[in-house]
Amino acid sequence: MKKIVVASDSFKGSLSSKDVAESAARGVHQIYPDCEVIEINVADGGEGTVDAVVEALGGSLITINVKGPLDAPVAATYGIAGTTAIIEMASASGLPLIAVEERDPAKTSTYGTGEMILDAIKRGCRNFLVGIGGSATNDAGTGMLQALGFKFINSQGNEIERCCGGILGDIAKIDDSQVPTEVRESIFTIACDVDTPFCGPIGAAYVFAPQKGASPQMVEALDNGMASFAKVIEQKYSLNIVPVAGAGAAGGMGGAFRAFLNGTLRSGVEMVLDAIDFNSRIADADLVITGEGKVDFQTPKGKTAAGVLARTKKAGIPTVAIGGCVEPCDELNAMGFAGIYPILEEKVPLEVAMQRDFASTNVTKTVARILGELRVKS
Repeated sequence: MKKIVVASDSFKGSLSSKDVAESAARGVHQIYPDCEVIEINVADGGEGTVDAVVEALGGSLITINVKGPLDAPVAATYGIAGTTAIIEMASASGLPLIAVEERDPAKTSTYGTGEMILDAIKRGCRNFLVGIGGSATNDAGTGMLQALGFKFINSQGNEIERCCGGILGDIAKIDDSQVPTEVRESIFTIACDVDTPFCGPIGAAYVFAPQKGASPQMVEALDNGMASFAKVIEQKYSLNIVPVAGAGAAGGMGGAFRAFLNGTLRSGVEMVLDAIDFNSRIADADLVITGEGKVDFQTPKGKTAAGVLARTKKAGIPTVAIGGCVEPCDELNAMGFAGIYPILEEKVPLEVAMQRDFASTNVTKTVARILGELRVKS
């Protein structure tokens, strides 16, 4: 083999995408010392997206202080490559930023995410790739929108000072007259891998708010607020956001981008693969190696490995998957991988399996074993 591409997601809690690629490359060179190995950082729009795209595009990381979900300052990092900004909303508005006992989606806000966007706009960015997974919020993106210049008015004609999930029902009017031209001209592509509607029994509040700290009573109140706000959005923009697939993602953040910023909701892995020009980078490859920490029935549902396989199939390149854990099932078998391999040949305690050096060594061994078997078959 003359060219092998390694494009694996991270093995969460153990190896980054870059770590997996470097470990796999060592395995390749044990069997094919002269083989060209193309190491590509990839992600599915969630954790690791900023690093993957910034590395591929030769960009840089920016860290700024913004308001966290409950307004306490947090250091949020995003990426810039040319005029493109790569943002993970969890960096500013994510659930891990709040102690478990303080989680309350009626009070949390996405304002900090808006501050990141505004900072990038001031630095000249006009194209935004935004991952919205892992949010602590259910404010329908109103906090973010406030940071970008949108104003929300109550029935008494007063501007609401701080938007959060608990005040959505108070919004009677939207004022976008002060939104900067630079915001309006920007293009937003949103990584969204759920089809959750804006509100209703399978909407944002009912599906996601409980894991963010909401009680059953709070879920109902949040959903009522979302429904009320949806009517205000429709009055302002002639858009019924409620049934839009993905509008309920990240507590309604998907809907906010769609309705207010004309954002496009896309598969996370597709967004990343397009951004890093994946199709060109795999050209003429003899084999592609992909994977993730756990390869199971969820892998076909928009995970990184599935996105990579879809591209390599079209290019006619055989592809194998590796995983820290592999749980075979019909859905996996039907995908069309040339092989699916666990990196562990025998059971070990989880804390041992998750150790970085141990996992790295096993990736190297597994890749060498796979290539040795393929060489014998050829």
